[in-house]
Amino acid sequence: MTPPVSTQVAVIGGGVIGAACARAAAARGLRTTLFEPGPLPAAASSASAGLLAAQIEIADDQFYPLAIRGRDRYATLAPALKDSTGIDIGFQAIGIASLALDEPGAQILEEQVAMQRQAGLRCDWLTPTDVLERWPGLASTCQGALFAPEDGALDPQALTGALLADARRLGAAVTHDAVRQVDISGGRTTAIRTARETVPCEHVVMAAGVWSPEVAGLPRRLPVEPMRGQMLATAWPTALPRGVFYHGHGYIVPRGNEAIAGSTMEQVGFASQTTAEGLAQIRRVVTAICPSFRDLPAARTWAGLRPVTPDSLPILGPDPDVQGLWYATGHGRNGILLAALTGDIIAELLQSGSSTVDLSPFSVGRFG
Repeated sequence: MTPPVSTQVAVIGGGVIGAACARAAAARGLRTTLFEPGPLPAAASSASAGLLAAQIEIADDQFYPLAIRGRDRYATLAPALKDSTGIDIGFQAIGIASLALDEPGAQILEEQVAMQRQAGLRCDWLTPTDVLERWPGLASTCQGALFAPEDGALDPQALTGALLADARRLGAAVTHDAVRQVDISGGRTTAIRTARETVPCEHVVMAAGVWSPEVAGLPRRLPVEPMRGQMLATAWPTALPRGVFYHGHGYIVPRGNEAIAGSTMEQVGFASQTTAEGLAQIRRVVTAICPSFRDLPAARTWAGLRPVTPDSLPILGPDPDVQGLWYATGHGRNGILLAALTGDIIAELLQSGSSTVDLSPFSVGRFG
């Protein structure tokens, strides 16, 4: 599509975060254009496993409420997107079992169960007998599991496609031009520039993942770096009931008839290829979870580049010095978990300048 002569809101980045922001802005009646240059090698959204692990991967106390709220948003969004676009995003609120494979690990997880219950969250401790009764085929050495019954997973590619389709339905324009520069004058955003033209705008939403720092004209260097995550898919083990399983930053997620297994965390710049060492690492972890994976051939392998910040928290909210410049980047391993909520937050900011979520822990200003 040819870019419009002007737009109220220019969203930079067509992954799941950008698509969610464009949809939410358009739903509030804002004239929105999503600048989505097309599939980029190893983009995080399409490479993700789609975990909604709000109670499993806890990085920071400040992040906890955001993670829970982000996960819970999908209970209403999934059926809404199915109704409006016909796309099933594969939302599975089937819980996640974080497995302990030794006694020290069991002690840590039991303490986490107690803390989560004290915080008012649903969380169960499953004994080794409980685990193997529910999921025969898991490792017999399992010492128990933290089970978060409201966590789960979805299909990230379907989610991104549904958000884009709904954004268009709501009136957002989508163009495949890449934004090269943001123009700022008098302390506020005035336009974005592509290779072909300059498009005046009132607001700019920076949602380009690992490519966010490459956009020129920003008032500060964004500390967002790529972190490679390798993945593989196999057939689902016939002896294992469906479930989402986690151990030591490795996981197994059902999607259709496949098992999605991951993942590595590698600081290798923009290198997006898989490696024998990385795939072997995944094999070791998932085989420790379920020994049947030892003999299952990989149907396919791939890698994605997650946008990470120095403190592993997203950059979310306004620029402190430039009016009309908003950040939605640096989500790391939690892009899918936080996508829908991020869209809602950005749309609130665009419309009123404030959010019902405390964004101070996620301000770009925390990096100086």
